[in-house]
Amino acid sequence: MTYAETLDYLYSQLPMFQRVGEAGYKPGLERTEALAAAMGNPERQLRCVHVAGTNGKGSSSNLLAAVLQAAGYKVGLYTSPHLKEFTERIKINGQDLTPEYLVAWVARWQPLFAELQPSFFEMCVALAFAYFAEEQVDVAVVEVGLGGRLDSTNIITPLVSLITNISYDHQNLLGNTLPLIAGEKAGIIKPGVPAIISQTQPEVQAVFEQKAAAEQAPLRFADQHYLAELAAPTAPADDTQLLTITQPDGQLLLSELELGLVGDYQRLNLPGVLAVVDELRRQGLTIPEAAVREGLREVRRLTGFLGRWTILGRQPLVICDTGHNEAGIRFIVGQLARLPMQRLHFVLGVVNDKDVSKMLSLLPQHATYYFCQATIPRAMPAAELAERAAAVGLQGHVYGPVPVAVQAARAAAGPDDVVFIGGSTFVVAEVDF
Repeated sequence: MTYAETLDYLYSQLPMFQRVGEAGYKPGLERTEALAAAMGNPERQLRCVHVAGTNGKGSSSNLLAAVLQAAGYKVGLYTSPHLKEFTERIKINGQDLTPEYLVAWVARWQPLFAELQPSFFEMCVALAFAYFAEEQVDVAVVEVGLGGRLDSTNIITPLVSLITNISYDHQNLLGNTLPLIAGEKAGIIKPGVPAIISQTQPEVQAVFEQKAAAEQAPLRFADQHYLAELAAPTAPADDTQLLTITQPDGQLLLSELELGLVGDYQRLNLPGVLAVVDELRRQGLTIPEAAVREGLREVRRLTGFLGRWTILGRQPLVICDTGHNEAGIRFIVGQLARLPMQRLHFVLGVVNDKDVSKMLSLLPQHATYYFCQATIPRAMPAAELAERAAAVGLQGHVYGPVPVAVQAARAAAGPDDVVFIGGSTFVVAEVDF
């Protein structure tokens, strides 16, 4: 098969959750374990960092990979979903998996797929582990796809586990309360393996403490050891933010730390990243302060990370962000509210298998909305989204395809306006970076 035919096979034969929703989700580790066993258990050859959470796990994974690269390590990075190209999901030192490797690997294992009937995601995980093992990476940073306990990535025994944040998302699969969701995420905590929690959240703190105690895993709440605060005001069009890292008692740990991701929410991710770095140092990895500073500052260049409060243009200021659940939208709305602007143009699309009423109720009513839908089966029709938005006082027009909505918003915006594009990862995926 060609590369295009290989992708078509994967998408059609092994439905991916991100495109089709619940029908593409197969919980449980049995098929992943069977795939890995047939391939010689490549995951057992890897030193891994395992990253779960509702929000922040993609950013944290990329930041950790960048720091480790800056320290001179050969680093595998597995994340999902991809924005532009399937091969983005699997990287070594910022370089995507090659299409040639993917084609050959799928051809080799197609009979096994026919036998085991794995999900798209299970196949991706096996591919990542096989590739990283074959390329002999020094460390693999592995982001959980959905949940944790039953996620395909959970066949690894990592050096350290990181859980970033717990909020409402995928309740139909993970549970309707924060403790239930946290219980699924806590499933990555392994016997004796240090676990780090980025944020202390009173509603779920006990869930992690009980799981860690049961597994005799050392547990650390990172924000009880590190505070990340702005060291200087961030201008609307800045590509970096300058931070100071202190202990809660005020002791200075890092001054003038430049972070190449400017979303407000990154300050909540940073303590977990720094705590993981400290744990890896304790386990013998050499990660000098200079590497921490370079990795955090140059994360976009080192890993190719896109889509998190990414500035696409100026005059008007055009920003996109993949935040798509209640907690993510709250941060986005708060950050937008502080931007100086004449008018706000909001390009909005969502998926149809989530309760969007809460998200819509958080969005600013003074904005002009450009309703759109991504080209995936899960996308909510733009006209339906416009109706639901109108019910909570959000006004705008239906544009259908994402590029059409973005073009209309840019055309209508004056030089002192702001255009924001988001609501779904799949809307951002159709933007020109």
